[in-house]
Amino acid sequence: MVIEVKGLYKRLGDKEVLKNIDLAIEPGHIFGLVGENGAGKTTLIKCLTGVYRPDGGAVLIKGQAVYDNPAVKESIGYIADQNQYFPSYRITELLSFYSLAYPKFSRERFRELNRTFALPEKSRVKELSKGMQMRLTLMLSLSIFPQVLILDEPTSGLDPIAKRSVTNLLLEEVESRGVAILISSHHLGDLERICDTIGIMAQGEIISSHSLEEMKANMRKLQVVFSHGAPPELASWPEVLSVEAVGRIHYIVTKNYGDGLMAKLQGLKPLLIEEMPLALEDMFIYAAGEGYQS
Repeated sequence: MVIEVKGLYKRLGDKEVLKNIDLAIEPGHIFGLVGENGAGKTTLIKCLTGVYRPDGGAVLIKGQAVYDNPAVKESIGYIADQNQYFPSYRITELLSFYSLAYPKFSRERFRELNRTFALPEKSRVKELSKGMQMRLTLMLSLSIFPQVLILDEPTSGLDPIAKRSVTNLLLEEVESRGVAILISSHHLGDLERICDTIGIMAQGEIISSHSLEEMKANMRKLQVVFSHGAPPELASWPEVLSVEAVGRIHYIVTKNYGDGLMAKLQGLKPLLIEEMPLALEDMFIYAAGEGYQS
């Protein structure tokens, strides 16, 4: 594993923000982190990047603790949701700054990437839009040849064409160099297109962590019509995550779809069983609302 988090615990003031977080990301994998505002995502990211010291547990990159470890931090690219660069610096001055801070930083790599994004190097940071600053941060982070890339809302402020370019860049890094990537985003459609694994956070814990294929296989939405109503115990079946009734139609969201569940439903002699589309956004809403755990 490139990224390992073991029993991570973090307090901020008198509040428990992270509780017993376990997480592992392999080389060449993209992990999507989703959760409501206040779930603890940004605090987890700050522990992963060594901004915060863990109050318990461990945060390891390639087997080494991250906090207060400059050698490990040299291999981490970090794109924050708000980038606090020196506003009066020109891009050329930032390139010089990164050259001093990161031994592997490559101006050639930056200019190769900038052929796609076309940011004028003589511009000052304060003259750039939020979307342009996000592109700048991504290019700077990729130019250190990171082994780990951590992104907090990386597509915020980007137009659809720039968003596609960013997505393609990330996929190229994974394919060509085996970079391990963690992305936190509210744009669940973006995550659904590129992530191998999705982790759902709620109240400082990761309540679910599954491959996207596994989630799609297990979480299904079924439209079931009963002639005389569904049995009251349907909502308590272990395979069922949620049941909503609209007249004789029952919308059932499963957390363990399979032949066993279908056989039980068929045993109730329904008039109709029909599968309905369930996007990642829907999965997140149902899973977070029910505290879903596998």
